[in-house]
Amino acid sequence: MTAEGFLEGRRLQMARGVLLQCIMGGYPSARFYGSDDGDLALNADPKQIHRLPWSKQPRALAICDADELSGESSRLSTRGQLKAVIARYAARGLAPVVATEMEFFVFAANTDPTQPFQPPVGLDGRREEGHSAFSVSSNNGLRPFFNDVYECMAALGLPRDTFMHEMGVSQFEINLLHGDPLLLADQTFLFKHLLKEVALKHHLTVVCMAKPLAHTPGSSMHIHQSIVEVGTDRNVFSDDAGQPTAIFRHFIGGQQAGMADFTALFAPNVNSYQRLCHPYASPNNACWSYDNRAAGLRIPASSPEARRVENRLPGADANPYLAIAASLAAGLYGIENELEPTPAIQGQFEVPDSLSLPCTLHAALERLTRSQLAKELFGKEFIEGYIASKTMELSSFLDEITPWERRVLAAQA
Repeated sequence: MTAEGFLEGRRLQMARGVLLQCIMGGYPSARFYGSDDGDLALNADPKQIHRLPWSKQPRALAICDADELSGESSRLSTRGQLKAVIARYAARGLAPVVATEMEFFVFAANTDPTQPFQPPVGLDGRREEGHSAFSVSSNNGLRPFFNDVYECMAALGLPRDTFMHEMGVSQFEINLLHGDPLLLADQTFLFKHLLKEVALKHHLTVVCMAKPLAHTPGSSMHIHQSIVEVGTDRNVFSDDAGQPTAIFRHFIGGQQAGMADFTALFAPNVNSYQRLCHPYASPNNACWSYDNRAAGLRIPASSPEARRVENRLPGADANPYLAIAASLAAGLYGIENELEPTPAIQGQFEVPDSLSLPCTLHAALERLTRSQLAKELFGKEFIEGYIASKTMELSSFLDEITPWERRVLAAQA
């Protein structure tokens, strides 16, 4: 809308069904969002209004809450779902603290989706071949792009902890500083949007797919989680002697109880399971461990004050609001019901059937459909609408015949 209209406080409205629009652009049946498809009000968060530094023409972006016209938050809004989870913690005198690790690939422009992605030509005139993981000079070939990314992050007020080259070809990771879950979800969303826009200026393609290249590690969005006591900021995962608390155990127990049911929320696309079924340190399990990257739930080495639980299941393609909400909701469920986790695993291990997770989108949606826990924590309206939208996307994928099928199966008798 125009700047004048925004500053005058003109209300912006949008059809409810847009919150269930699938990635191809279509919509599930209107019964999932109200047969009348009435309007929602988009109410800007005053802390999340940003001048866009990459735009030559003055433009701004405002992150909004999607609210019913009666005033309450729409149950179809993932940002609203996260705010509701945070409120449930607050009712117990607790405040969750999270940080996200975002992985992404930087590729050359890809105008033909039938062709594989390629790394860009760097300042040295060559394409990276994948030998630069954790190298101090690994992004030199893309220095103009990353300098622009850093400047735009500063302009948007996005504090960054560390940037590094990851294991994949032209794959990178940023760690955002820990803080309020809603703020981190907003920052993660803004960062992904920023990457896409800055890449266009440099004639590059940034890809946040979970698995854009075969035989290469995928991209995750690990979520680090701790809980502090409101008023004291004391990490309730550690006691006065620096030892793990019962709340810490119960939080892990809740994470384990919810991971299989919520897999479709953490891994929302067909491609998500390419990452999980070829792990490369992307574990598809609900095991937990101290500092073992093969576990879906990892306890990083830290001081007692920084004790936290890292959920390693979500991919870079996950909705940050929904992934953080689902992870925190599962932990709180464990605290409220005093759930005990399984014993921690260490070293190489085999995943027991009870801690294995769905390995296809179809299986994950089937599990979510049967989940009473998901409906209890997020509401029947949201879960059924989400499943309807994702089922449309799965059906669209299955309507296409892949090059592998033509190459391998066409010659079969």
